[in-house]
Amino acid sequence: MQSVEFGWHAPSFPTDGADADTFLKQMHTHLQLMDGHLTSVWVDDHVHPWGTFVPRDTPATEVAMTLAYFAALYPSYDWGSLVFCQSYRNPALTAKMAASLQWLTGGRHIFGIGAGWLEEEYDAYNWSFPRPAARIRQLEETIEIVRLLWTESPASYEGRYYRIDNAYCHPQPDPLPPVMVGGGGEQLTLRVVAKHADWWNLPGGTPEIYAHKLRVLREHCEAVGRDYDEIRKTSALPPIAVHLSEDVARQQGEASPYALGGRGALAGTPDQVAAQLQDYVDLGVTLFQIRIADFPETAGTELFIQEVMPRFEG
Repeated sequence: MQSVEFGWHAPSFPTDGADADTFLKQMHTHLQLMDGHLTSVWVDDHVHPWGTFVPRDTPATEVAMTLAYFAALYPSYDWGSLVFCQSYRNPALTAKMAASLQWLTGGRHIFGIGAGWLEEEYDAYNWSFPRPAARIRQLEETIEIVRLLWTESPASYEGRYYRIDNAYCHPQPDPLPPVMVGGGGEQLTLRVVAKHADWWNLPGGTPEIYAHKLRVLREHCEAVGRDYDEIRKTSALPPIAVHLSEDVARQQGEASPYALGGRGALAGTPDQVAAQLQDYVDLGVTLFQIRIADFPETAGTELFIQEVMPRFEG
């Protein structure tokens, strides 16, 4: 099998409703367990819990602070945002935050960025929530500003939505973090990927959906003159439920809040899970950001490390 990497899509709030101190211990337990096996850790960008499986007042962490805190304690991992919501912060501030993460982590930051989607979060925090087309155009301007600030000093930019005037961003990141664009919108988002992304991430989606999105991405690359093969393909999978018993695995998948009643869970024995992952690898995926369905328990993670991951070592 082709060699691929696995990263942990860490929760930004306790899915079991634990208190803040217990949640922190859960995080440390899993980071220590995965150290030396998984190569990266990913944190999403929400300011309160999403979904309906825990109350809104459940403890939740902010993405940049979470990355900075844990990256200082666990130097073996790369640390990525999955993904920064471009409209939650001024683009120039986002560029400075990412540059600081890259400097302070010694070059271990992966800058994931997306257009944003959770309208209720925008409403709660009084952030403007324009139509999707506008948010994606804002995403493109944000990426242009970020790259400009990372490479020019001072930098100026005048766009339809954002501007900077003689702005500085020091120390400039060296090396530049990979820019990973998240999303699968076929008309606009994948065109932004084709024009600007070093990496692309699709959240969820079956292999059939992923294959279709890749065909659309290839068409956009051809239209803008971009080498399709130079874009790294990644997948933030539905939760993985792995157990020696297929029935138990499916029960775990159905119980996982991230799986929305099991409809999105990737469940089965180690052989079955590996076969499902291979479908994505055959399409060109070289990095999976994974969630294990039985979190905060560790049995599923241990089995995945011991019985699934070795099948993908080159």
